[in-house]
Amino acid sequence: MDLNADLAEEVTDDRALLEVVTSANVACGYHAGHDALMREVCALAAERGVRVGAQVSYLDREGFGRRALDVAPHVLSEQVADQVGRLADAARAAGLDVVYLKPHGALYNRVVDDEEQAAAVLAGSGALPVLGLPGGRLLRLAAEAGRATYREGFPDRGYRPEADDGVARLLPRSEPGAVLDDPDAIARRAVDLASRGGIDSVCVHGDGATAVATARRVRAALEAAGHDLEGFV
Repeated sequence: MDLNADLAEEVTDDRALLEVVTSANVACGYHAGHDALMREVCALAAERGVRVGAQVSYLDREGFGRRALDVAPHVLSEQVADQVGRLADAARAAGLDVVYLKPHGALYNRVVDDEEQAAAVLAGSGALPVLGLPGGRLLRLAAEAGRATYREGFPDRGYRPEADDGVARLLPRSEPGAVLDDPDAIARRAVDLASRGGIDSVCVHGDGATAVATARRVRAALEAAGHDLEGFV
């Protein structure tokens, strides 16, 4: 089982999180982060054997990538390519490759259902493996194109009941129960998600006040439950 977190967002202790996770979703400057921070995080990841993935988003630093934007597919594809390229340069300097892609925030939720936006994300990201919500359009299109796909679960987020299409979508952050902040409760949910099967990676968000403590609790709980933690790529 993989354990991933969002890094290079300028809001948490990247160094401490990199001691815990096995994969790092690195912000590529569009919702947060900058080139120097990308290089720093990649260097630290290389020292610790942590996989690096491009966390691509809408161009929305003011809204931290969490605002729903309407971006033309050809523009979005170019923006994704730019973000992947910027991170690839930072990773190369650290002797690493970018080994997967994961959308962030509003884009993450959009490509669960919007086939056109999902296709644009894929078009801009080469042949990178894709990490995303199980059953969503993004993973389906990627799989149809012969790309490797990986499914993730969120122990610190609330879900809607499974819909008729079999997809359990995340609750919007504006709704009660959408974001959990009790590290012990999150750790228990992580074990439940991993033990039920159907996911390849557990995601703990890196932008909360208890991000590092929560990641540590989650890792300890997963290992205590018998899950070997390693990068999914």
